[in-house]
Amino acid sequence: LKVLGDRNSYSKTDPDATFMRMKEDAMLNGQLKPAYNLQLGVDSGYISWLTLSPRPTDTSTLIPFLTSMEASLRHRYPVVVADAGYESEENYSFLEDHQITAMIKPANYEISKTRKYKTDISRRENMPYNPDGDFYTCMNGCRLYACSIYHKKSASGYDRKVTVYRCYECQGCPHKSECIKGTNWKTPEEERFKKLNVSRKFERQRKECLERITSEEGIRLRVNRSIQAEGAFALWKEDGAFRQFLCRGQANVYAECVLMAIAQNIDNLHRRIQNGKLGTHLY
Repeated sequence: LKVLGDRNSYSKTDPDATFMRMKEDAMLNGQLKPAYNLQLGVDSGYISWLTLSPRPTDTSTLIPFLTSMEASLRHRYPVVVADAGYESEENYSFLEDHQITAMIKPANYEISKTRKYKTDISRRENMPYNPDGDFYTCMNGCRLYACSIYHKKSASGYDRKVTVYRCYECQGCPHKSECIKGTNWKTPEEERFKKLNVSRKFERQRKECLERITSEEGIRLRVNRSIQAEGAFALWKEDGAFRQFLCRGQANVYAECVLMAIAQNIDNLHRRIQNGKLGTHLY
């Protein structure tokens, strides 16, 4: 337990490593392997900062990454561009508090463009919301009013306020089977009512961020994130054939990553000098 700390697992051959599901899975059965979650921050094609996290998900890595970067570089970037894996109310709030513009793609961005998503009457995104009366209107014209509020804490201690909206007129509704999905053997079908768990703050933050990333500048930055940030990993893994760490222990793996980043930055600088592209920050 002392070695484990706040993790769910660790490897006996490398106690600093945590078991994670890898994309490279030869058996295609969701194998768990000891790994580190490497985070790269890329600026103008150069790796400006990197961290190693024992967490398999990216959501909880953004704040420690930005905090350690600012403490070491003495510099705060005014705009942060990230993919959908980093979206959370906690991350949005952190960026707002530090006056950083968030360019994070919503987790439902791709699926929200499909016809199935747009015609799903059970989703709150497809229910009109009345801010004056604070209620949603379902497909049958019934209203879902706020009935309770509860607080949910994240693993890092962030307090999230969630409002529960409920409809009291679901009995006999012709759209009930489409609106209330799933089964609950404890509650008979005729006694089930539609509920929505909504964080008003998160809804506002997601809406504002969606407007930013779909603007002309937002699209340009997102395209460059794909080219530069994902490209940095591609240069390591594909061009450099660096598929796994050669060392064990977080300190050794971190040193290995720093050396790789320095080499890549030197190579990037050399290519830019040769091609006359110094001073070019965005594609």
